[in-house]
Amino acid sequence: MNRTIISIENAIPRIAALQFAQPISWSIEKDRHWAITGPNGAGKTLLIDILLGKYGLHQGEVTCNDDAGNPLPVSAVVKSVAFKDIYGIIDAQNSYYQQRWNKGDEQEVPVIKDLMRKADKDWLNTLTEWFGIADLMEKEVNLLSSGELRKILIVRSLLSQPKILILDNPYIGLDTASREVLDKLFVRLSEMEGLQIVLLLSNPGDIPEIITDVLPIKDKHIYPSVTRNDFLQDVTLQDKLFRKNTLQTSLIPNTGNDSPIAYDYAAILRNIHIRYGSRTILKELGWNIKRGEKWVLLGPNGSGKSTLLSLICGDNPQAYANDITLFDRKRGTGESIWDIKKHIGYISPEMHLYYLKNVPCIEIVGSGFFDTIGLYRKCNDEQEAIALSWMQLLGIEYLKDVSFLHISSGEQRLVLLARVLVKNPDLLILDEPLHGLDVTNKQRIKQLIEEFCGKDKSLIYVTHYESEIPNIIDNRLVLEKHT
Repeated sequence: MNRTIISIENAIPRIAALQFAQPISWSIEKDRHWAITGPNGAGKTLLIDILLGKYGLHQGEVTCNDDAGNPLPVSAVVKSVAFKDIYGIIDAQNSYYQQRWNKGDEQEVPVIKDLMRKADKDWLNTLTEWFGIADLMEKEVNLLSSGELRKILIVRSLLSQPKILILDNPYIGLDTASREVLDKLFVRLSEMEGLQIVLLLSNPGDIPEIITDVLPIKDKHIYPSVTRNDFLQDVTLQDKLFRKNTLQTSLIPNTGNDSPIAYDYAAILRNIHIRYGSRTILKELGWNIKRGEKWVLLGPNGSGKSTLLSLICGDNPQAYANDITLFDRKRGTGESIWDIKKHIGYISPEMHLYYLKNVPCIEIVGSGFFDTIGLYRKCNDEQEAIALSWMQLLGIEYLKDVSFLHISSGEQRLVLLARVLVKNPDLLILDEPLHGLDVTNKQRIKQLIEEFCGKDKSLIYVTHYESEIPNIIDNRLVLEKHT
């Protein structure tokens, strides 16, 4: 019986910019589960794209075979899921960021079960039961949180019962319970369905026990593969991949906006109630955020965290049907949405989904001065210099003239973080800001947040990982999921 399911041998892509430091050789065999790990921009996703045949080869080949050794197309045995695949579910090209909150604007938006109509019903029911997502089947696609969308993506990829499942950073955006369920699901699928698991991970701490082998990558250099246990014990190798980084606080750019507005409360929310159809998202919620307070917002996937933040940022029209005060000014007293956003810096996984701009990264960062998705006004020389300074601080100045669509999702997240910081906001709202970042960048951004916020800035921080909570956090709000 043939044990090698798919292999790539001495492969060199035709396009020079896509070539690795050496010809690529790697194979996936039965009963072997892989973690491909390395920092943001290392080449993890590129390796998989080459394996899947997305780029022509100048040299080498990719082969795929059945149990008897007969050739098969790669697509017949492999399913690959990445963060960007959510675009295909929500149809981001034909919708817009605020549409999730505008219940009158979702014409022809399908419910989740509509996406699964061609699936075997028994297998679909089994997967939804295993993953605990039966309650999502009747929900409209654009009402799902990023964590819920990830669960749907994984289930959809399993409907065709592939031999190999490749998942790009599957744990980000999932709460603790969902991460545990996913680990158990991997084991169950490998035992019952003979599935081989390949995970692309930016954090070695995410490598689950089911993994047997690790393929380290950095700067398009593929290191020799090692067993999971050997990798976790090899501190030298991990340090080589993920260099330690200490932020130099003196390098934090001067934004030219050193006169914060006067206010006592960044936000006051009274008796907040949000309901879509028969589903209650937020119920009788009250929340006061004083000037300079640092809050972490916690709760499971689907508990309403993103909905709550959309009210504060003015993206949700139900904000005007609720009692909300921002910077000591009651919502609905004549302010425009731009008045609201001017003093707020906001990033979220949902916002990331709608950045489909084929423009240089420096322009994405510069759009933060104008609170637009994409650059609709040209930065002056001072603003462009500030934008570049933030990119340098975050270690992404090399992306200045690169299209936003041509960089990894982790690099995109760093670009969007720079965009948030350029205008020196009084209230920083960071919804999973370390989403998809490697361990080095997580350390760098976490320290930057602590230094940037200082005494007077207010902070709302969302995460599913206790280890990611900045040391400056002094208050917690925990939301529960309503049934």
